[in-house]
Amino acid sequence: MKKFRASARNSDWQVIRLQNKEEKSKYTTLERIRRNKISYLYVAPYMTLFFVFTVLPVVISVFFSFTSFNVLEAPKFIGLSNYTRLFFKDSVFVTGLKNTIVFAAILGPGGYILSLLSAWFINELTPKVRSFVTLIFYAPSISGNAYLIWSIAFSGDDYGYVNSLLTKFGLITEPIQFFTNTKYIVPVIIIISLWTSLGTGFLSMIAAFQGIDKSYYEAGALDGIKNRWQELWYITMPMMKPQMMFSAVMSITGSFEIGAMITALCGYPTTDYCAHTVMNHLTDYGTTRFEMGYASAIAVVLFFLMVGSNMLAKKFLATVGE
Repeated sequence: MKKFRASARNSDWQVIRLQNKEEKSKYTTLERIRRNKISYLYVAPYMTLFFVFTVLPVVISVFFSFTSFNVLEAPKFIGLSNYTRLFFKDSVFVTGLKNTIVFAAILGPGGYILSLLSAWFINELTPKVRSFVTLIFYAPSISGNAYLIWSIAFSGDDYGYVNSLLTKFGLITEPIQFFTNTKYIVPVIIIISLWTSLGTGFLSMIAAFQGIDKSYYEAGALDGIKNRWQELWYITMPMMKPQMMFSAVMSITGSFEIGAMITALCGYPTTDYCAHTVMNHLTDYGTTRFEMGYASAIAVVLFFLMVGSNMLAKKFLATVGE
């Protein structure tokens, strides 16, 4: 019976696609633009800004990645030399690439799941309490003093809150250098990054939870939904896939862009490059050494890492509720 319903839905969908395709083929592109000119006029300002400040810089970076360019002189075409230097001669970049993948593998899914569960928890609160708790959860992602708070908490002297507590309970005899000891740098960075990961994607999930019609849950209870986890998987998450995809993109992008926080807390470079990332490498060559051709190659590699990760997230989200 299930196979019959699935095949029926597929056939209906194919008929609708065929009808839409035939309808679209009646008009040329220019005719469609003319018929919907008001809509295109509304979209034009955003598309212009998006093209100028997003698409065009990416294209320019790809071009410069095949050149030697120091800003002062005209770029010289050198082919794939920047890429061969990156992967075969630059051991610091390889270290940064490994660290970036590790951070992304932990912070991307971790921040995403944390946003989802936090939004799910907040959605169960009363409206007044919900607004207050949302502000509390969201505040770290917009606070300009977030790094300052953590630098004090993990300060490498007796005045640091963590060292003070550990000393008080007799767990340590001398302060731990959290931001210079290779044993502690990565775990501390992960903790701080997760704490600040509840940003725009988190707000979009809360909005998605608020927009779901309660009647779906009643229908689900009649159809055999037995607990809140089944309710989340089979009803809630399929209904909020667009917001979940947006949150996934924001979470993945943020995990790959980690770098400024590491520099602010641990300095540059970190001890033995143990927390060095591709973003740190890009900032070094782009804003300190001004090797813009090499920096563009780093940016292109980072761009394709983000695109590939987002494609994997999209495939995973397509299976939600199945």
